[in-house]
Parts: sequence; structure tokens; C-alpha cells
Amino acid sequence: MGAPLDDKDERCMVWLDIDNTLYSASAGISHAMGERIHAYFVGMGLPDEEASKLHHRYYSQYGLAIRGLVRHHEIDPLDFDRKCDGSLPLEELLKPDPGLRQLLQDIDRTKARVWGLTNAYHTHASRVLRILGIDDLVEGIVFCDYSNPNFNCKPEPEFYHNAMKVANVSDPAKCYFVDDSLANVKAARGLGWGHCVHFCERGLLHVEGGKPKYIGSDIREGTDTEGIVAVSKLDELRTVWPEIFKH
Repeated sequence: MGAPLDDKDERCMVWLDIDNTLYSASAGISHAMGERIHAYFVGMGLPDEEASKLHHRYYSQYGLAIRGLVRHHEIDPLDFDRKCDGSLPLEELLKPDPGLRQLLQDIDRTKARVWGLTNAYHTHASRVLRILGIDDLVEGIVFCDYSNPNFNCKPEPEFYHNAMKVANVSDPAKCYFVDDSLANVKAARGLGWGHCVHFCERGLLHVEGGKPKYIGSDIREGTDTEGIVAVSKLDELRTVWPEIFKH
């Protein structure tokens, strides 16, 4: 996850989920990833139907399929990462996003830092940021350390606690967080993170735990429910979090 920072920084922290948040689910990356993870299960000698069931069960139970594979099948997580995330044709599916770049440039860095907070390994996360053309605007990344067999991931509380420790954030109320997973956002809000946003592209088809699913939400767009705001475009963060943007 990285070594904790020594210097105290009183600025707010903007935490950005990466996959299916900094780019649209319409890019099809979740479909490509689902295919690769399924192939990995089948490559372990599982019949097709059993592979699908186990993939979804591990995703639902552990937050990531790889967590179940490491725990119950003793796979090499870095081998999994190479064959799944590492083999994605990201350069064909993503491109630089000038609008996203401008959004991040317009955050007042005297008031807020900007970090990534992802369930991916650091190599995939860094690759996505580079292709989107925003790697120079994201100051750090807290990621799932697949090299540690007992790694944590969102939405586990320990992952958020570790993130704050690594980034040297002492006050959860100063955390701004956006993620496409409602479970992840609810977990952060439950830990006292002060400004939580659910990025929800309603109606788009994506793959979750190996199964196709139309994106929906329990939170009505544009309304504040239990401290969580839902948006369908990242540019709406300017309205939701006006205090951290340049004027």
C-alpha cells in the first residue's frame, strides 16, 4: 500500500476510485475483465458453470474474486494480476480525457490533495491514470497489495483506516470520496468520511462479479441520503463540493 507519509498536512483529501469511476462503464473494461477472470477460473480446471458460480460467490463474499482465490485455492495473486488486469487492452479501450483533466486541475491544491483509492494493484491503477492523461494530477495511490496474502480491500473498514494512515490523514471528516460502488461509499460514510459521492451511470450495462448488470442505485440522483450524494457525471462534483474548487 506504500509507506505512510511523515509530514502532517492539514488540507482535505480527495479520494478517487479509479475503475468505472474515472472512466465510463461504457468503455467495456468490466466486460473484458470479467472474461479474463472467468478464463482464470476455468484454467484451474473448473467446469464453465461452476467457474461462473464461484467467480460471483467470491466477488460477493470478499469484494474481489482474487480474495477468494487466494484464500481457498492458494493461487499466486501476482500471476492472477498479470493474466487479468495486466492483459487488458486498455490503450484500445481508453483515451486521454481533457474534461477529466480540467476537473482535477480546477481543484484548489491549497485546500485539497488528490489521491487514488482502488481495489486494483498499483500497476493497473497507474496504467489507467497514465492513459487518461491525469497521472501527474493524482499525488498518490492507495491500492490492494496483492503481494500480501492477507491484503484488505474496499469496503472493509481496515482498508479505509490504512488509507488514512498511508496518506497521513487524521480527521475522517476531511475526506472527500467518490466511487461507483454504493457499498464502498456507504462503508466510507459509516467510518465518518465527511463528503461521500456515489458515481452512478444509470442504465448502462456492466459486469459485476462476472454477471452482466444494469447500473442502478438505491439513492435518487441529486439527493442527499444519509450523507451520500449520487451523481451521473464527475463534473457534477463542482456543484457538490464547491468549497474545494478554484473560483
